[in-house]
Amino acid sequence: MNRALCLFSGGKDSVFATWWALFQGFNVILLTIQSEKDSMMFHHPNVKWTKMQAQSANLPHLIVNTTNENEFDDLKNAISKHNVDAIVSGAIASEYQKQCIEQIGENLGIATYAPLWHKENALMNELLKYFEIYVVAVSAQGLGKELLTKPFSEFTRKKIKDIHLFFEGGEGETFVAHAPFFEKRIIIREWNISWDGVRGVAEIKNAHLE
Repeated sequence: MNRALCLFSGGKDSVFATWWALFQGFNVILLTIQSEKDSMMFHHPNVKWTKMQAQSANLPHLIVNTTNENEFDDLKNAISKHNVDAIVSGAIASEYQKQCIEQIGENLGIATYAPLWHKENALMNELLKYFEIYVVAVSAQGLGKELLTKPFSEFTRKKIKDIHLFFEGGEGETFVAHAPFFEKRIIIREWNISWDGVRGVAEIKNAHLE
């Protein structure tokens, strides 16, 4: 069976991409890159809880800590240490993100896949039906504090003008508490919400598998 390393942030895009990889028959390894808050490449809120997601999915999981300046090289080094046949990402519309991953794949001689690429409209119904998703960060006009910790479906119903349907422009971030390949649901019992009047983050303080 081919081995795939899935870039895994715990948000809806990377979780969906992992589901796709498993459905394709890949033997999946999860790789979480923990960079700095203003990273252009990687999701930041609640990445430490990817450990619980990986536990629920019963999948091997690696975490690499890095900085914005070194994240590309650290990602490449982490991938090169594992004998994998493919790199899978949740890239949807970011040319920068997709090109960075494709460059790493080309340098290492590994195939790259972005199964969500420009398919947000086609995949939205599947996300809402099969995944339990919460909004954990907002940073765009029209997205207020009241959306933090709420189901992602509440955002999709708003259909806010100029806000990407999947938060692809950095307007927000999500966390997945349950997915089709999770053996247990993550029950979030307590949040810590920060809000500066324009943007905010909901960090998970207490959660367990059930």
